[in-house]
Amino acid sequence: MYGLVNKAIEELIVTSFGEDQWLLIKQKAGVDIDVFISNEGYSDDITYQLVSAASEVLGMPVRDVLIAFGEHWVLNTATHGYGAMMRSGGTSLKAFLINLPNLHTRVQMIYPNLEPPRFECQDVKDTSMSLHYFTHRPGLTDFVVGIVQGLGKLYKTPATTRITALKSAGDDHDIFEVTWTLPDP
Repeated sequence: MYGLVNKAIEELIVTSFGEDQWLLIKQKAGVDIDVFISNEGYSDDITYQLVSAASEVLGMPVRDVLIAFGEHWVLNTATHGYGAMMRSGGTSLKAFLINLPNLHTRVQMIYPNLEPPRFECQDVKDTSMSLHYFTHRPGLTDFVVGIVQGLGKLYKTPATTRITALKSAGDDHDIFEVTWTLPDP
């Protein structure tokens, strides 16, 4: 994964729990990198080690760490670092989710070696859809849950996800039933 991801984990931990906790997490993870370079590639193992260590140090289930990270990714990393690109995704949660494949195509222009997940939307209705998530990286299902929740907050459209298929349980890919409440006019 690119350093941008690990920098975002660091930012989440430092702003929410403090620099001391971040240093403990890095130590527990066995990560001795002082500064992550946003556009440099790092082993996926580093990211997984940081998340696992954060779970242990903070006394939070990995699931909660990943959900918090997904929300942080949307509400801080993506909106502040890629505001124009995020805005090009649409003016509603529904539009953004439908346009998610296009967003990853644009991000690949910035990060040419990026191996992004693939998303497909099916059964799209006014307040729900089936979101299909295809990735070669295991264990990030809850990160996607956090991303959807973060997008719901960004668009002032409370969103929930219910996992209906899991690759880790033998399905071809993860599927989420995403529902939301339309904002007041």
